[in-house]
Amino acid sequence: MGKEKLLQEAKKSADNAYAPYSGFKVGAAILTQSGKIYSGCNVENASYGLTNCAERTAIFKAVSEGERKFKHLLIYVDSDKLFTPCGACRQVINEFTHDIPITVVSNKQSKTFSIKELLPHSFDL
Repeated sequence: MGKEKLLQEAKKSADNAYAPYSGFKVGAAILTQSGKIYSGCNVENASYGLTNCAERTAIFKAVSEGERKFKHLLIYVDSDKLFTPCGACRQVINEFTHDIPITVVSNKQSKTFSIKELLPHSFDL
C-alpha cells in the first residue's frame, strides 16, 4: 500500500478537523503491519491544552483497536507551508513507531523524516 492511499485517507480526515482557533485542518493516517489504515484529525479546544492533534488521534485509534506495529505515518495539513508534528506528538510517535517513515505533506510540498530526526535524544525507558 503506497503513500497515495495514506494521503487520501489523511485528506479525508482533515475535512473533519475542528480547527476554529488555528484555522489549520490537519489529517493523519497510519498504516499498520497488518495492512489496516487508521486516520484522525485535529480537534481543537478553547482550553488549548485539551486540543488533540491528528497524529495522536490516528495513533490512539490504532492502539485502542489492538494495533501496536506500524509501517508508515503520513500527516497532511491544508496549507501551502509544510509543518512537522508538535513536541507532544513527537513523543507519542516515538513511543509507538520507532523506525517507520513519517511523511508530512502540504498543498505544495512533502518531506519524509525518521522519528530520530524529529526527536533526537528522546525520552525512552
